[in-house]
Amino acid sequence: MIVFVEDECHLLGGDTLGYGWGRRNERRAIPLKNVTQRQTSYGVMNLYHQAFTVTLYARGNGKNTVAFLTYLQRRHPDKKLILIWERARYHGGKEIQAYWRTVNQGLEEKDGKVTWLLFAPNAPDQNPVEDIWLQGKNFLRRHFYENKTVLRWFLWSRTQIGIM
Repeated sequence: MIVFVEDECHLLGGDTLGYGWGRRNERRAIPLKNVTQRQTSYGVMNLYHQAFTVTLYARGNGKNTVAFLTYLQRRHPDKKLILIWERARYHGGKEIQAYWRTVNQGLEEKDGKVTWLLFAPNAPDQNPVEDIWLQGKNFLRRHFYENKTVLRWFLWSRTQIGIM
């Protein structure tokens, strides 16, 4: 059995904005391309090993949540998976319900291959993955100017060595 804590992070173009120093009376123009464009990352932390796994999707929705759950199942084919996650609308949607029925093949929840528990409503402080996303966004804000793939590197490096 593996217990995961799950959360999504929706990076927007504005997440890379911060502040900087400039010369007095000198205007700085910083071009922004499509600040409404977003990238969604699905992340889970294995509560036993503290290992963090991230995958990227165009958006958070039922279809991509099912794809992410299928990915987790393929990585752990002989394990029962328990996910602890928030009450995002698509976590209880039609796609997820169909997925649970198919995966668990009519078994009771306690006997199924995949099951889930919900965090309390409006309680991000219960989810340790929220802290990982905050660290990642802060890292991105501090280092975005260095390289556009910095956030991917940050998440990859934490995933590989299991710091988070």
